[in-house]
Amino acid sequence: MKQVTMKSPMNIGNIPLKNRLIMAPMQQNQGTLDSMATDYHVNHYRERAGGVGLVIIESTGVSPNGRLYSNDIGIFTDDHIEPLKRIVDAVHSEHTPIFIQLTHGGRKSWPEAINRSVAPSPIAYDDFYGVPEEMTRDDIKHAIAEFRSATKRSLQAGFDGIELHLAHGHLLHQFLSPLSNQRTDEYGGSLENRLRIIREVLEAIREEVGSDYPVQVRVSASDFAEGGLSPVDVAHALTYLEGFIDAVHVSAGGTLAVAPLADGAGYQVPYASIIKQYVKVPVIAVGRIHTEQLANFILADELADFIAIGRPLQEDPYFAQKLLGE
Repeated sequence: MKQVTMKSPMNIGNIPLKNRLIMAPMQQNQGTLDSMATDYHVNHYRERAGGVGLVIIESTGVSPNGRLYSNDIGIFTDDHIEPLKRIVDAVHSEHTPIFIQLTHGGRKSWPEAINRSVAPSPIAYDDFYGVPEEMTRDDIKHAIAEFRSATKRSLQAGFDGIELHLAHGHLLHQFLSPLSNQRTDEYGGSLENRLRIIREVLEAIREEVGSDYPVQVRVSASDFAEGGLSPVDVAHALTYLEGFIDAVHVSAGGTLAVAPLADGAGYQVPYASIIKQYVKVPVIAVGRIHTEQLANFILADELADFIAIGRPLQEDPYFAQKLLGE
């Protein structure tokens, strides 16, 4: 059997990827005041699309009250569709598929860019963000509807797949983590209850895209804190979601303002390898995987199925080609 390397093709869902390298979503902070993508984004993603098997664009807000920054990009009105379609067309011109990452910031939404901060529970991330309002059931239904509307617009913009952001302390991660979710209703308490809104969002997405369209999730495999999520907790959570998803993108942290215990080369790969033991869908590893030797080791030893690259591609649009030796 031929050994798997970065150059080995593989599918996510029904989308064939020419290699195992993925451009990780990284915030560009180049959007307009009303969260429109610009020529900067078109050029940025086109320049980096040639070497990778898949581009995932930066976190894209599903709600005007879920914006991560005052200069991020969004997909919460129909006016956002055309600027995003220009990015899609630019990446497709390089013969590369492109996914959109859909996000609501919850209690980590930028205070100066929103009218109201909401979260599962009225617990502040820090003094800058302040104490959010606890979401009512109507608020939860509204957020699910916003993800549904964003999904419809993603299809209209021509994206090849969706990555649902469950990581980095944003709204859906806030529901999943017991550190930020202290509700006593059907959306809090047990793991199944804390997962409820995530399942409902994924159900809404699937109702819009059907069963064949690629949908993946990005997770934080650890909260880096006692009483928070562990990799095994997140792996168990994913077994409840696996019927809705085609891949898992494994990151870590973000619920609290704490740093990981280690941050060297491949420091998040152990999280991916744990989750890979629990799920049948492909697993994407990320986190300082910057050398050919390390990337191929991860793939050959089946610690993960894909390698996502962030910062090096930000600094050098041709980093993927260099990593592949092309």
